[in-house]
Amino acid sequence: MPRNQPALDFLSSRRSVPPKLLAAPAPDRAALTELLTVAARSPDHGMLVPWRFVVLEQAALRRVAAEIKRIGGDLGRDPAMLEKAAAVYESSPLAVAVVLSPKSTEKIPMEEQVLSAGAVCLALVNVALAAGWGAGWVSGWAAHEAEFVPAILGLGAEESIAGMVHIGTGPAQGDRPRPDLGAITTWLAD
Repeated sequence: MPRNQPALDFLSSRRSVPPKLLAAPAPDRAALTELLTVAARSPDHGMLVPWRFVVLEQAALRRVAAEIKRIGGDLGRDPAMLEKAAAVYESSPLAVAVVLSPKSTEKIPMEEQVLSAGAVCLALVNVALAAGWGAGWVSGWAAHEAEFVPAILGLGAEESIAGMVHIGTGPAQGDRPRPDLGAITTWLAD
């Protein structure tokens, strides 16, 4: 396979955009369908498709923000934490919940299905950035709260949120500190 230098250049300089910095416009349905189609090409051992997408447009995002405050308040969560969590959804122009929807099989371990869903999250962020949008993968506590997720997003009993990918128009991002590769890499020759 030949070297794809433009893709390497993009990946070596890509930077997520925090959802609080995203603004409208967001991709329309046709543009988002293209992004989802590319993200769905992620590694998937056994072609189980152990994930699905729930697209949250602006009205749904505002409803989620209100429910975060209501349900979080009922659960006795810290009001400042609730405001911070809700603000992500109040300001975001669009979000895609990548739902882990595991399939029962002895052939493919659950860990691989979870990793496949995570790969879809990263692929969606990268394809959105490559298409010129701003995007960030920020889930927060509410995305993993049993009292919140099934009721608001219509998840099944075995499903959970792998990630919330927010997409919109974002400012250019400078680089940030990256891991010291020498400190995190072990080479085994024998």
